[in-house]
Amino acid sequence: MRIVLSNIGTFGDINPLIALSLELKRRGHTPVLALPNVYREKIEPLGLEFHAVRPDLDPKNTILAEMVYDVKKGTERGLREFLFPVLRQTYVDLLAAATKPVRADLLLLGELNYAGPIVAEVTGIPWASYVLAPLSFFSAYDPPVLPPYPNVARFDHAVPGFGHAIKRLARFVSRKWPEPIYELRRELGLARGSNPLFDAKHSPHLVLAMFSRVLGEEQKDWPANTLITGFCFYDADAGNAKLPAHLEEFMAKGEPPVVFTLGSAAVLAAGKFYEYSARAAERMGVRAVLLIGSDPRNKISRKLPESICVAEYAPYSALFKKSRMVVHQGGVGTTAQCLAAGKPMLIMPYSHDQPDNARRIRRLKVGLTINRKRYYPWRVVRRLAKMLASATLAKRAGQVARLLEKENGVKTAVDALEGLYERTRKNPI
Repeated sequence: MRIVLSNIGTFGDINPLIALSLELKRRGHTPVLALPNVYREKIEPLGLEFHAVRPDLDPKNTILAEMVYDVKKGTERGLREFLFPVLRQTYVDLLAAATKPVRADLLLLGELNYAGPIVAEVTGIPWASYVLAPLSFFSAYDPPVLPPYPNVARFDHAVPGFGHAIKRLARFVSRKWPEPIYELRRELGLARGSNPLFDAKHSPHLVLAMFSRVLGEEQKDWPANTLITGFCFYDADAGNAKLPAHLEEFMAKGEPPVVFTLGSAAVLAAGKFYEYSARAAERMGVRAVLLIGSDPRNKISRKLPESICVAEYAPYSALFKKSRMVVHQGGVGTTAQCLAAGKPMLIMPYSHDQPDNARRIRRLKVGLTINRKRYYPWRVVRRLAKMLASATLAKRAGQVARLLEKENGVKTAVDALEGLYERTRKNPI
């Protein structure tokens, strides 16, 4: 099977595709990763075929990160000012990846690649889609937290029909956004089709919900052919899954630290997160690790005590298991790694799926949240002190980690893709 896997997004969106590609290759298939060119240097060393797809991402574009993570307009601006203006280029690039030098047998498409379903329709290539968080389904029966209206979610169980109202609200607010997609479809001689933001992004053949059941269960308004696979983990750096040497040395010298991180994208809009985190750790007298990324603005200008270690990057799977607790932004990839490591977490959500993920973590009783606007050292100290003193929180985190051990997201997802391939070979779509 030659399968093209494609999406546009951060490492949190891409790493699960790398995990699947490595397993597909191990089974003798030919995976082709069609992604923004910035990921080429991370993927080609793994021996995987790569095809660049526009728009490219600048990992140092802090202005874009701050725009996208604006809680009020971030999602809209990310789509209308970044993805949709280059939709035709995305279509051209993905079409080439799917047909040259030979035609693909299958496509696996992420929800941010809005050209993907169009390529599948034009070429007739069978396709599956994937989502990484329950928010993506916008279920009326498990209503999500909408970032611009976080307080509205408090009424989801108290008001009859609340979930359906939220679903209608989301569709109404975004009703004009996908016009560039409809325009491209008209140019290609295609019918308008269903709503690209909520419906058309899901494959009619197979939808992989690549998260754990501890985050979300099937709902009756999900696509009928949805499969919850479990998380699909990969967090190495071009194959290197070791901690940086200085961080490894720090971890070995004392008690497990509290880790402060903002993932791979929110780290570009950190504000004073790392400075305030360092102050909180100092006041509490706890060892801490600050994963600050490559943005020079995140460097702490003053001299830090030996109890605080600073690193640009570290694989979460190696770090979190040796840590005491994790403070992070609530991205589903970071959240998944915390759950797998069995560590309590304090979440400071930005936008997109993060507020919804944060609420699900609270419901699981494995973490707490703190508002980004209220992230000050004294509040962090108070929240962390409460969490560190809670034996129940740590116990529950360990229980959830044991549940995740029973899941194998990569195997389940690849088995499903192979099954779809076999079905479409026998009965062409």
